[in-house]
Amino acid sequence: MNEKVKALLDAVLALKHNKKVVLNIPYVLVGLFCTNFGEAYRLSAVSNLSETIQRMVLYGGFKVAFSNMLPSFHPFDLIIGAFCGGALKLAVYLKGKNAKKYRHDQEYGSARWGSHEDIEPFEDPDFKKNIILSKTERLTMESRPKDPKYARNKNVLVVGGSGSGKTRFFIKPQLLQMHSSYVVTDPKGYFWIGQ
Repeated sequence: MNEKVKALLDAVLALKHNKKVVLNIPYVLVGLFCTNFGEAYRLSAVSNLSETIQRMVLYGGFKVAFSNMLPSFHPFDLIIGAFCGGALKLAVYLKGKNAKKYRHDQEYGSARWGSHEDIEPFEDPDFKKNIILSKTERLTMESRPKDPKYARNKNVLVVGGSGSGKTRFFIKPQLLQMHSSYVVTDPKGYFWIGQ
């Protein structure tokens, strides 16, 4: 018995080099196991399907078929086993094909702060042709950059509480750039009184 097991293990190890064969071994094993379902159906078969199922479940069809766990090699049983193995392979294939494209081991906590290299393609080399976003980040005013994938909408929304520096640190630097036309509503007159 040990020699047979050793020979079987040697055969499996030899097949390990052939990836397609190794990947299909589970489906073959499931198919061989499912030949017992075919045997249970064949031993319990009568003209009526409901009676056949009743004989399989209640009157020992499964018990007889699974009393010996070795596969049945009757042609009908092999067809049932091949169908079950093929159905499992198809289910695994479809599940893998429809799997979402996850970034494994990076789904949670993979966000990071952007660096200057991330925004650099969106900047114009000439400082005067940019919208100033922060001390180090700018956005080109060019509506048609050399690479179209770097074209962005030029609208900016500035939100902040009273006295937070919206005018002083965003509006005034943009106006001082003088790179485009502006329409400014200034109900408090901050731009003219020099605050």
